[in-house]
Amino acid sequence: MHARKINDRVSWMGAIHWNRRLFDSLIPLPDGTSYNAYLVRGSEKTALLDTADPAMQHLLDAQLDGVGQIDYLVAHHAEQDHAGAIPAVLKRYPEAVVITSPKAKGMLVDLLCLPEDRIRTLEDGETLSLGDATLECIHTPWVHWPETLCTYLREDRILFSCDFFGSHLATTDLYVRDEARVYEAAKRYYAEIMMPFRPTIRRNLAKVEAHDVALIAPSHGPVYDRPAFILDAYRDWVSETVKNEVVLPYVSMHGSTRKMVEVLVGALAARDVTVHVFDLAVTDIGKLAIALVDAATLIVGTPTVHVGPHPAVFYAAHLANALRPKLRFAGVIGSYGWSSKAVERLAALIPNLKVDILDPVLARGYPRPADIKALEALAETVAAKHRSL
Repeated sequence: MHARKINDRVSWMGAIHWNRRLFDSLIPLPDGTSYNAYLVRGSEKTALLDTADPAMQHLLDAQLDGVGQIDYLVAHHAEQDHAGAIPAVLKRYPEAVVITSPKAKGMLVDLLCLPEDRIRTLEDGETLSLGDATLECIHTPWVHWPETLCTYLREDRILFSCDFFGSHLATTDLYVRDEARVYEAAKRYYAEIMMPFRPTIRRNLAKVEAHDVALIAPSHGPVYDRPAFILDAYRDWVSETVKNEVVLPYVSMHGSTRKMVEVLVGALAARDVTVHVFDLAVTDIGKLAIALVDAATLIVGTPTVHVGPHPAVFYAAHLANALRPKLRFAGVIGSYGWSSKAVERLAALIPNLKVDILDPVLARGYPRPADIKALEALAETVAAKHRSL
């Protein structure tokens, strides 16, 4: 990809990583991703905002041919996909100075072995002049690391938000054109890495909303030329409002738990409760994370393995605990052969979830009429609790 012009002084640079399918050896990337850098030319100075993942550094290198002197390299975030090519850029531009937050300075030194004397820090609200262009530093800690910051180009009303408002999406669209597609990608991105820091993000959202923003230029995915689209979405996601939805991840070894899941899903649907069902043997964990953003209730379905829950259920419970969604209720259904401590062990795995625990429904072997009745009662309890919200 060539550099692409946003306006007379700002250009998109970076790389589209079409075929990347896993991030941090953990996060699925069904739609690939991009590593966005931005070049801002002022009347006196030029700044490069972020770089690219080292795997795609050659594309950034080619885009920099003919640019001339770069005076500043703004590092919004020390993670490799944004900062990994900084050493190469500094080698190419020996006079360039890295601009970052005080917290990020130490992380860049530790993670990338950058020389301290080439790093200048800006406090929250401090500005960097490029002549006729002014970059304002906005500290946004825990979006999603402790050192993260955004910059605001005052003259053009552009917010360079790094991971904030990002979406893992490989596309040639410079701007958001398919809002439905970007909404899901951005929600997945929020769910997987931002949701654990929801209260902090709410405060940082207020900070950036205090600025008059015409464009939001994130580090992943297309640029938002209608900022209200993503700002409204984030307001919803970080709010305390939950929806009339149940997330139901499960595993079934011999069909008993699956039968219980089918009964419960039908009973909830009959009571107008939306249910998101995930077979953990085949589930994309990103889809599970997306469903957790809005849901009021999590119900886990598990068979019993060596007295406890199935290992895949352990993983799902640990994931939900780490992501800290705004759930209100949680429950367990499942089957066992001779003994089970699945409920106690699952409850111990979710201390971060501030939820009311619903009465479990555990069937000994294949579910009998009494178990079916208990599942119907559980559905009625969930529906009533949702109505009370």
